[in-house]
Amino acid sequence: MADKDLGDITENLEEELENLQHTKMKVFGVTMTPATIMGAFALVSAILGSLYGGFEVYKDYMEMKEKLANLDTDAIEARNDQIEIKLDEAIEYTRDIKSGLRDDILGIEKQVDRMEDKLREQEQEVRDIIANAEERFENKRDGLQNDYDEKANRLRDSNDTRMNDLEAKVERDLKELDERLSNKLQRSLDNPLAN
Repeated sequence: MADKDLGDITENLEEELENLQHTKMKVFGVTMTPATIMGAFALVSAILGSLYGGFEVYKDYMEMKEKLANLDTDAIEARNDQIEIKLDEAIEYTRDIKSGLRDDILGIEKQVDRMEDKLREQEQEVRDIIANAEERFENKRDGLQNDYDEKANRLRDSNDTRMNDLEAKVERDLKELDERLSNKLQRSLDNPLAN
């Protein structure tokens, strides 16, 4: 077979398949082609599969019916009653929590409002303190400026007075000196031998 060509093998295979297709066989006294046999096989398989599936469904149905027959409805009802009681308790507890939270929130809101009012009052007090401090500072500054100006004026007046007094004294002294010198000069001129 190793020396045969692949093309030859496929041609032979195609011919055999064609021959098989036209071949007629007898099964249970009925003449059939291979395609008819395969169709009949598929039909029988489908019927058997459906019967098996129906059997399984019937078996599950019977098991379920048996379980439902053995079901204790009183226990289920008692369990449902317990669940309803717990659910009612949970609802009541939730209402209590809701009321408590509402009261807490209202209390917090009141505290926040009080704190805001206190904060506004303190803010106003601080503003008043700052305004008073600014006014006192300005008054103090004005007072210091006035004191400075007054002292500067007094000092200036004092200096002016001293300067005037000093100038007057210097003038008097110069006049006296001038008179003394003039007198001495006149005496010296009047009596040159006296000196």
